[in-house]
Amino acid sequence: MEDYAVILDYLPTGYVTESMSSFKKKPVAQSMGTENFTLLELTPKTDLEIDETVYIGANLEERNKIDRVKGKLDFENLTATSRIEIDYIIKEIVQKNEKKYIDFFNTAEPLSLRLHKLELLPGIGNKHMLHILKEREKEPFKNFEDIKNRVPLLSDPINTIVNRIKMEIDTTKDRRGKNKYILFTKSPKNDSEKRGRGKSGKKRNKRRE
Repeated sequence: MEDYAVILDYLPTGYVTESMSSFKKKPVAQSMGTENFTLLELTPKTDLEIDETVYIGANLEERNKIDRVKGKLDFENLTATSRIEIDYIIKEIVQKNEKKYIDFFNTAEPLSLRLHKLELLPGIGNKHMLHILKEREKEPFKNFEDIKNRVPLLSDPINTIVNRIKMEIDTTKDRRGKNKYILFTKSPKNDSEKRGRGKSGKKRNKRRE
């Protein structure tokens, strides 16, 4: 569950594709959670600004701008504005949580004998991965600038992270190969698994006819 979200797009009269007349339309906002980058559709109480951070957590008294979280959004249903803003918003979130992603570079481990977690980042192959491992053995990376200085082949570690996150939330992408792994977001499987379980936490079996 996300506690905060950043507004990607705000539509004060709802989606233009809706068939109902304009005076019946309700405002809607498209947003991205700041913890797991979950794409969410919100019903606002007040006007919102793009790039504004709003509280969407369980404490309803603190939700002074959001009435309710309508549900998750598929990447393909993002508006044109949301698609333009998404790269900037992801980058802002990554920069604000620099330590979290520097820790990834310092602690990422192999997934198998043939694949390392670092190699899941776009543009990082075996050569880059070995260079990163060699440098972090000497001394842990301190920040993104430190990575750029010590691993010159990796010219923009922030955008490398941003591109990986965008790849993970893009539901239009093929989930095979390296794309099947989740590094920085929440796996979409989690929710479907929960829906398939009863109150006891066990999977529900289909009744036989």
